[in-house]
Amino acid sequence: MLKDEQPIGIFDSGIGGLTVAHAIKELLPNEQLLYFGDTAHLPYGDKEPYSIKHYSVEIAKFLLEKKAKVIVMACHTASSIAFEEVKRVIGNRAIVLNVVDPIIESLKTLKNEKHKIGVIGTKGTINSKVYPRKIKSLYQNLEVSALATPLLCPMIEEGFIDDRISQAVIDSYLGENCLKQISHIVLACTHYPLIKKQIAAYYQNQVRVIDPAEEVAQLVKSTLSEKGLCRMKSDPEHHFFVSDFTQSFEKSTRFFFGEKVKLEKGSIWS
Repeated sequence: MLKDEQPIGIFDSGIGGLTVAHAIKELLPNEQLLYFGDTAHLPYGDKEPYSIKHYSVEIAKFLLEKKAKVIVMACHTASSIAFEEVKRVIGNRAIVLNVVDPIIESLKTLKNEKHKIGVIGTKGTINSKVYPRKIKSLYQNLEVSALATPLLCPMIEEGFIDDRISQAVIDSYLGENCLKQISHIVLACTHYPLIKKQIAAYYQNQVRVIDPAEEVAQLVKSTLSEKGLCRMKSDPEHHFFVSDFTQSFEKSTRFFFGEKVKLEKGSIWS
């Protein structure tokens, strides 16, 4: 039986999912967070589906061993490809959530209107076609146009944010014809909230930018509230694990989490 004092587990292919962890921390300050970044295998965006499922299941098991009550798949590629497999393996031992479904849910207010929705993400996420498939299955009136933007992740991880280099890359991608005349744009990668302001500015704040971190944090809060699993104790102790440690990753965590964190080496192989 799950208990409220158990931690929330969050994982991503790297450290981009720390944007989700930060949003959860801001919304649910009493909750203890366990974060796992699979830095040994990033990026997931160009990996085979079999490998992504394998990595995701092993990380979920690691978080389960750490007594996680919720496992948040803070990676769009993993969420697109491995969600059902992780749910099957974990069963009822923890609540499993992904980053795709809350974004789809956020579009329900448009169900009776005509809109063009833009989606940008990694090659793996875009090639999975998960967003067009799910959006069209629920909201047939919405047009969906998806674009792979593979340069954005390494650009952000190298610290090119809010400068001429990042602006040039962003302008090049958003200038593609497929993203013309959109009313909403989905940031289908947990790195992208860090350039949310630049994306909004490109569209002169006339296009709604859908932030996965915010949507997932709201889902976690509502899920815990519904199940009576909100942690009451304050001053939680967070832990951050990576499968391959480098000082550059530790330095970059400040970008994603908003504050410095200490990374621990975590093994997902028995």
